[in-house]
Amino acid sequence: MGVRKRQMAERLKAERADMAFAKLNNCPTSPRKMRLVADQLRGAEVEKALAILRFSPKEASRRLEKLLLSAIANWQAKNEDANIEEAALYIKEIKVDSGRMLKRLRPAPQGRAHRIRKRSNHVTLVLGSNNNSEN
Repeated sequence: MGVRKRQMAERLKAERADMAFAKLNNCPTSPRKMRLVADQLRGAEVEKALAILRFSPKEASRRLEKLLLSAIANWQAKNEDANIEEAALYIKEIKVDSGRMLKRLRPAPQGRAHRIRKRSNHVTLVLGSNNNSEN
């Protein structure tokens, strides 16, 4: 059992060698609004994804553009000798989870109160490389 576990760990390490990721925590946008933009990017190449984000009118696209640029910088730091154009980077995984929820009260008619839920989200973005022959 120990040998199989070690082989699996080595295989995962080899797969992660050409991957990079970035996380955005507690973004004050509802997860539903963020997923609308994130679904457009899933599986897209980095250049195309940056173009989509640059020309999207949604507020979530500004935050995701910054996150994507951070993931690209992380990939460059990890693979200093490689070239971005030759690596053919694409968005391997993008995940939007709900974050902390701030609960507020708003006055309602006849002395009642309605609860307002201010939602936030966490975004995880993983970049992968199509060109596996570099390492």
